[in-house]
Amino acid sequence: MILLRAKNVEFDLTHIDLSDKPDWFLKISPHGKVPVLAVDEEPLFESNAIAEYLDDVVAPRVHPEDPFKRARNRAWTDFVPDFSKGINIYYTKSREELDEKLAGAPKFLQKLEDAIASERDNDGPYFNGPELCLVDAAYAPFLQRFALVDQFVQTGLLRDFPLVKAWSEALLQNDAVIGSVADTFEGVFFNNLKTKGWYVGTLLGGDVAAE
Repeated sequence: MILLRAKNVEFDLTHIDLSDKPDWFLKISPHGKVPVLAVDEEPLFESNAIAEYLDDVVAPRVHPEDPFKRARNRAWTDFVPDFSKGINIYYTKSREELDEKLAGAPKFLQKLEDAIASERDNDGPYFNGPELCLVDAAYAPFLQRFALVDQFVQTGLLRDFPLVKAWSEALLQNDAVIGSVADTFEGVFFNNLKTKGWYVGTLLGGDVAAE
């Protein structure tokens, strides 16, 4: 979604209920995950694969042209699953589990802080520089969810990682990132935290979640 919007690609969007995935979706998504991109009625799946395809076929390219730099960027998109688990404070079942997650999160943030410092030779604001790239698109959804929850949890985690903090703020102000989720996303996300019994859902207050 982020790259489609960043490249001004026209597309039709179908939302599904991830708790009740329709049969037609499971037939085109071998891993049962979103997103899936249908190209001439043929499905592409997995976010990074979709992003690289879009960058190959829709100009201008946002992946680095230099093969070594491109491989380094790809390596950082491969770190996304570890990073998302490391900062995932929202899917915790208790205060103890949340505190354990908070204690471990800095090592994941430090890796990104070091990556931005070493990979970028400019002031950004994005991972490679002034233009959005595939690394930005890969991390933005997780930073977006973290920021939504941190309004209430007030972890202060990003204070010690100024490059990550500035990067996150730039991504969350980017129109392609903002428009990558439905208008109802925030309410649905908060409602899910409450109804699924996640600990953070108890910190949200009584009227933040919408049906």
